[in-house]
Amino acid sequence: MPLGERAGDKSESRYCGVETDFNDDMPHVLHFNLYSGSFDFVVAPLMDHSYRPSLVQKDALGSGVLPFAGSDLVLSPSQWSSHVVGKISSWIDLDSEDETLRIDSETTLKQEIAWASHLSLQACLLPAPKGTSCANYARCVNQILQGSNNMQLWLRVPLVKPDDDSMDAKSVALVDSWETWNSFRLLCEHHSQLSVALDILSTLPSPNSLGRWFGEPVRAAILHTDCFLTNSHGCPCLSKRHQSLITGFFNHSIQIIVSGNSVHPKASVDANDNSDSQRHPLRPYLDYIGYLYQRMDPLPEQERFELGYRDFLQSPLQPLMDNLEAQTYETFERDAVKYIQYQRAVSKALLDRVPDEEASVKTIVLMVVGAGRGPLVRASLQAAEETGRKLKVYAVEKNPNAVVTLHALVKLEGWEDTVTIVSSDMRHWSAPEKADILVSELLGSFGDNELSPECLDGAQRFLKQDGISIPSSYTSFLQPVTASKLYNDVKAHKDLVHFETAYVVKMHNVAKLAPTQPVFTFTHPKHSDKEINQRYKKLNFIIPNDTGSAMVHGFAGYFDATLYKDVHLGIEPSTATPNMFSWFAIFFPLRTPICVDPGSTLEVHFWRCCGSTKVWYEWCVASPASSPMHNSNGRSYWVGL
Repeated sequence: MPLGERAGDKSESRYCGVETDFNDDMPHVLHFNLYSGSFDFVVAPLMDHSYRPSLVQKDALGSGVLPFAGSDLVLSPSQWSSHVVGKISSWIDLDSEDETLRIDSETTLKQEIAWASHLSLQACLLPAPKGTSCANYARCVNQILQGSNNMQLWLRVPLVKPDDDSMDAKSVALVDSWETWNSFRLLCEHHSQLSVALDILSTLPSPNSLGRWFGEPVRAAILHTDCFLTNSHGCPCLSKRHQSLITGFFNHSIQIIVSGNSVHPKASVDANDNSDSQRHPLRPYLDYIGYLYQRMDPLPEQERFELGYRDFLQSPLQPLMDNLEAQTYETFERDAVKYIQYQRAVSKALLDRVPDEEASVKTIVLMVVGAGRGPLVRASLQAAEETGRKLKVYAVEKNPNAVVTLHALVKLEGWEDTVTIVSSDMRHWSAPEKADILVSELLGSFGDNELSPECLDGAQRFLKQDGISIPSSYTSFLQPVTASKLYNDVKAHKDLVHFETAYVVKMHNVAKLAPTQPVFTFTHPKHSDKEINQRYKKLNFIIPNDTGSAMVHGFAGYFDATLYKDVHLGIEPSTATPNMFSWFAIFFPLRTPICVDPGSTLEVHFWRCCGSTKVWYEWCVASPASSPMHNSNGRSYWVGL
């Protein structure tokens, strides 16, 4: 049964598994662990651990019966697929110098995977690589993946980093375990069916080192019983750092698997059972994990709205070239926080523009360029009412469908004497008078990617010499990220053009490898023609020393805007406007991921290029390794100048 109920959470992390020993009575294994122990699935060996192909005595027909854990008929197909993760024999060592062991390992791996596929298992747990070299192991797994169905393979990886200050005996390793994983997945060509099952030990690496794993395809975390401490009641509990890590796993849809023997025997006695019988020995650990899950706060409304968009690649909107649909307008109009910020900005501008003594006689001309279905018109009129200022509004909109809604809104609200609707492209309209305030909602996820600079540059002719533009400025930001899922989704298209496309995406399973850095800033009204021309920026990102090595799959882009004076709006992580969902980050992928070492410098070059009819971006990495030049011009985004 699930760990508990958490409003809005329907992820797989609600289900907890248990690692078991080999038992050829699979119905008993399921009954004991699922019905007596209340676990949701088992990670069970598929074959007797004593089996070695080279020692099998074949019968007269030249064949032998493999020692699997029972027939496929002992469980129903739904039980096999829903409640069993196959555990591949832990003794296999495909890179052993012992030829017999190596050949036995290859044979057994293929036999067990074939049996798991026959059972329609959803996943199998592969043992951790035995040494620093895993080339042959990865080669064999890659062969299996090329010919497999949709079954996932989880590579067991111990969560260790050898240069940590304190390490227990189980943590001793020659290399950072991430390095082993990275070598393995590179040899498997970043196959989307290859994932990670992290072995969580009693000692944890640094927070930065842990953080990089959230950008990797981690499907499960194996939590050993010897990680647990003992509370005052003799029951298992975890350290604060372990608790925080488990909560992070819950938030990233990573399932917990309990492993090992009980080291809290008193906690296994059922206090409500007068017969002195023993509960499932690992039930106290499950209960504690359930407690950690149940004490989490419900998902906020904003996150519930965003669930379906997590790590889902979308092409950016091109409102200058395309007319938006009603559903798109409705989604953006639900973002109350954004329009509250706009209303605050307009209020401050009105107060600065009209002194109290002139409030009853002076009328401010305000133009909303790109009015859509009217939310900025409403916010501006509410600001006028709030400040007691008189307003004359021009609502300029090129989408004839949105104009229909605008007319209906003006009539419904009785704004006919205040609002003039202009059905025209702002670039071709000749305004009958100059505006005191110009309000627009043309910002994209990267600030300038929906041609706000070009549009507002053209609309500047509407403004009085001392007029106010809302927004008055905005800056784009970049940040290197590990984003294995996003990379694999782009790679799945098997063409170049998708690697040269910038995507809007609600990033979730990503690791941010360095702080953001500013790229381009635009101000309005502009002060010189140079402000809109082609731009170039070189950025040097320093990877923190305690992160460990990591893979850069691309760059997350954000923006921060000043609407007016101290009124801000944006999605840059350190200054993001709370509870706003109109914009997700933008993702600039790399054709070939770049491996970075702790303390190293990642040198990135970024261009915003302007042609006569379109704007596009170009980007590349120069150090520590060079990447190809990525040129979004081929995809012709942001067209319509």
